[in-house]
Amino acid sequence: MLRLALSVALGVLTLVNPALAATPEQRGKTFARTHCARCHSIERSGPSPFDPAPPFRTLHQRYPVETLSEALAEGIVTGHPAMPQFELSPDQIHDLLSFLKTLE
Repeated sequence: MLRLALSVALGVLTLVNPALAATPEQRGKTFARTHCARCHSIERSGPSPFDPAPPFRTLHQRYPVETLSEALAEGIVTGHPAMPQFELSPDQIHDLLSFLKTLE
């Protein structure tokens, strides 16, 4: 009976908040699509819309993805004014890094 009640409660929560049903990788891709895709390619192929912005699929060639968590938490600052500074929450960092790892 308790198991049934928990299953129903979880089902209701996922209907009310679809983000709860998404995987970290899916939430990370959604974050990237919302905040990054204007400049960076977030897909497995294709150029970045803003030529100087590296495609996300190549980031692991420049940096171990796991080491980006500190920069994401403290705010990524780049040498050009076109990139806004981001400070992500621990959950957002986990989700975005989970997504980036799918592109390796």
